[in-house]
Amino acid sequence: MSRRALVLLSGGQDSATCLAWALARYPYVETLGFDYGQRHRVELDCRARLREGMRAMPWPGQLGDDHLLNVDVLAQLGGSAMTEDVAIALQADGLPNTFVPGRNLLFFTLAAALAYRRGLDVLVGGMSQTDYSGYPDCRDNTLKALQVALSLGIDRPLTLETPLMWLDKAATWALAHELGGSALVELVRRDSHTCYLGQRERLHPWGYGCGACPACELRARGWAQWTEKNRPACA
Repeated sequence: MSRRALVLLSGGQDSATCLAWALARYPYVETLGFDYGQRHRVELDCRARLREGMRAMPWPGQLGDDHLLNVDVLAQLGGSAMTEDVAIALQADGLPNTFVPGRNLLFFTLAAALAYRRGLDVLVGGMSQTDYSGYPDCRDNTLKALQVALSLGIDRPLTLETPLMWLDKAATWALAHELGGSALVELVRRDSHTCYLGQRERLHPWGYGCGACPACELRARGWAQWTEKNRPACA
């Protein structure tokens, strides 16, 4: 039986690359986004443009339905620079205050419930333990344990795929080029959103953003590393 995937598509670079990865790998792919009161909810507007751009490309897999769930309970918990207008800083525990406790655990739990209803058996997320901000719910061990728990909880085997887990941002740009060439790289560059502050007024070589928040810095550094090493050969 052919496997069917559900991609957690936030509208960012990582999830957009994961959508391309899934379309290259699985015959049928649906997408799921979450509105959790994030300051950078402009990323939700990017999701439709990314899907439209992906649909125009020749993938082996079929792009199916999109779903958007409201989970503003995360904003009600408070205390995060992702949901409140506060400066980005380190917390007393050493984690950045952009960490939203339980976010990925909740997202995958809801994704598993939707997958159960939709007959999907692969959940795909853009989490990475290589180039990340130290979020514990992005770690490989966390997600492996969650895969076991979710499969038991719905009494069906689920696979949690994280194709970027061991890739840095430069390698993520390289993967996008490998999957869809310059057209996919340009789609991700212009139509995905990473900036924590939600700024899309200025287009940098690596995409839109403030250029100063941790997410922008990671994306810009990865772009610079990838273009320096690979761009001339790919032009």
